[in-house]
Amino acid sequence: MPVSSKVRQRCRGLLAEGDVVQYVFPATSLMVSMMAAHRNFVIVVTDRHVTVLACSTFRRWKPVSVWEQLPRSTELGPVDVHPSLGPTVSFGGLVLEIDEEYVATVRAADLERDDDALPRDPF
Repeated sequence: MPVSSKVRQRCRGLLAEGDVVQYVFPATSLMVSMMAAHRNFVIVVTDRHVTVLACSTFRRWKPVSVWEQLPRSTELGPVDVHPSLGPTVSFGGLVLEIDEEYVATVRAADLERDDDALPRDPF
């Protein structure tokens, strides 16, 4: 299920000025800097950054602060699939569990981070 426009609007308010949102997906932390933690995040991939937004403790879809901002060249994958956990990604000191429906989003964001990975437009 795509992220709602209301959540995207909340995310835009926390991004750097001029960032154009390309991908947004929710995630839940399994590890934060080698410490077990259960925290909800919204990952926003823009044309210039990968921004990890921390969500409210009681509301999964309400980002309240910027946890970390990484360069757009940051690789989000590969997606590891664990039988007991589901899909996970690791970047920026985080191990995040994502819903299966967002695996394609992570892979698409990784493909677009490098302009040489995509074929040239014939037109």
